[in-house]
Amino acid sequence: MYEKYLEKLEEAGKIRNLKERSINCYKNYVSYFLNYVDKAPEKLTCQDVRDFLLAKKDGGLKATTLNLYNSAIRFFYRNVLNILWDDIMVPRMIQEHKLPIVLTADEIDYLLDAVNDIKYKAMFAIMYSSGLRVSEVIHLHYDDISRTNMQIHVRDAKNRMDRYTILSKRCLDILTQYWFAKGRPRGILFPNKFTGNYLTVSTLEQVMRRAVSDAELSVKATPHSLRHSFATHLMEQGVGRQHIQALLGHRDPKSTEIYLHVSNKSLMGIRSPFDRKEGAGHE
Repeated sequence: MYEKYLEKLEEAGKIRNLKERSINCYKNYVSYFLNYVDKAPEKLTCQDVRDFLLAKKDGGLKATTLNLYNSAIRFFYRNVLNILWDDIMVPRMIQEHKLPIVLTADEIDYLLDAVNDIKYKAMFAIMYSSGLRVSEVIHLHYDDISRTNMQIHVRDAKNRMDRYTILSKRCLDILTQYWFAKGRPRGILFPNKFTGNYLTVSTLEQVMRRAVSDAELSVKATPHSLRHSFATHLMEQGVGRQHIQALLGHRDPKSTEIYLHVSNKSLMGIRSPFDRKEGAGHE
């Protein structure tokens, strides 16, 4: 019923050079919205979006997800339907900014020991030792690993920035073990064993959940927690924020500042002013 509109949405995304993943997400969100309101697209209004988002909020969806719907539908209204968008009637929702889950070095070891498949152990090791996102480790190729320079080339990242990040010796050992055990893949570094294509994010999330349970960790860590742990531990070692920002591929330095809030302040040499030397004068 709405196929021609979704095709126009895809075309609008391509002409703006949006990533294929972004276009597909937009199509999925817009398709869900259209089926929900069940109206001719030409008759849609901003009130329809407002009612839809409020209903979804009442249904338990979080602000993060609702804002993804907002972005997709807004793009659809403006670039396909040419409907005037009202940011006052359909504002973006204020999001909660919770501190990321960070594992200790020991917890990282327990987690890796709980992963039986060397493929996923290697992927998790790379995420922690090099600070990669889930999507980035999934899309690694054999040639992205530089054993000579001990670097990983991260291509076409989330913000369209290529970057280099560090490769640890310990991680390289695990990666080498994986490579020989799994047939020495030369293209996609971690291919799906059935299709030969890229793995999905959900696959790593499922493996992570099992590993967290088997390792009996007290926190509900996700694959992204490994990237958070990488950045936090570097900050605790005294690595400068600008270097951590570069390794993570953050455009905005504010994105890196979050790790100041979760760092172990004692490891960073920060003392509370309340723990001043005994005998000091009270003013």
